[in-house]
Amino acid sequence: MSTNMPASVEPIYIYTYAHSPDETSLCGMELRCLFGREIPPAIFASGVEADVSRSPFIKERIDVMYEGDTLPEIYKQTEQVELGGRSFKVIFVKTNDLAPEHKIEYGERRVIEREIGLRIEGEADVNHPELVYGIVTLGGRWYFGSYHKNNATWFRQMHKPRSYSIALSTRVARAAVNMAVPRIPGVKLIDPCCGIGTVMVEALSMGIDVVGRDINPLIAAGARTNIAHFGFESVVTLGDIADIQEHFDAAIVDMPYNLYSRITPEEQFAILSHTRRIADRVVIVAIEAVDEMIAAAGFTIIDRCVARKGAFSRHLMLCE
Repeated sequence: MSTNMPASVEPIYIYTYAHSPDETSLCGMELRCLFGREIPPAIFASGVEADVSRSPFIKERIDVMYEGDTLPEIYKQTEQVELGGRSFKVIFVKTNDLAPEHKIEYGERRVIEREIGLRIEGEADVNHPELVYGIVTLGGRWYFGSYHKNNATWFRQMHKPRSYSIALSTRVARAAVNMAVPRIPGVKLIDPCCGIGTVMVEALSMGIDVVGRDINPLIAAGARTNIAHFGFESVVTLGDIADIQEHFDAAIVDMPYNLYSRITPEEQFAILSHTRRIADRVVIVAIEAVDEMIAAAGFTIIDRCVARKGAFSRHLMLCE
């Protein structure tokens, strides 16, 4: 028999997510890093609470309050909801694991929302509610709880005053940050080849303690401009990675590419070796798999993916 979840039970969160075909690999690795396991398509439950707006792929989260095998069970339980005088709204989450023949159409979704709304004592407000609740089905059961939607604030960060064509996309940079720093509190991150600061801007927008460095004075100045443009503050120093003495919990290294810059394999290896010296957990981004060079630098690759954009690919390798 289903009942309200007791306090001793680990909280359950229901997440939905979506990605383009080119982002399948990237999304899969980001979610593995955030949730510690392989994630099924489109919708899943987890005991891990993640800010939905961190990910470029997660759409929404329900913090489960009630669950049941049938909708009438949920209807009965929602009579217990206490609003504290605040207005509310109920949203039927469309993403689910139902077979196509069991799809719940628009009209039925609205009926379910109304049925729950009638049982909650308080003022319903579909336009500007103070509290939002969600109802969703997953694995043959129904779940109800507080609803959180990705606010996608990172969209504004796609348009920077300083940019260049080979910089990481905002979505790839944001996913890389989540891979490097799945748990934020107390973590110090460095981007030792920070370019125009795309990774730094994404990290700062999540409240991560991050600093940057670049050997090119014009590019480092561009990073500072971009960071200030979005109202963030951080330090971008000028110089070679070899001169860094401080140690960091994590690093993200977007490797300079032979295709676009005059860098030798020896110089690439030096970057990896110094990264190994200054950080414990590293996401390496490269235009090709550089497994032998990574191993020679003393790293072990623990996860990897490929981010594609048309004919161009970037390899992301999580190393420790």
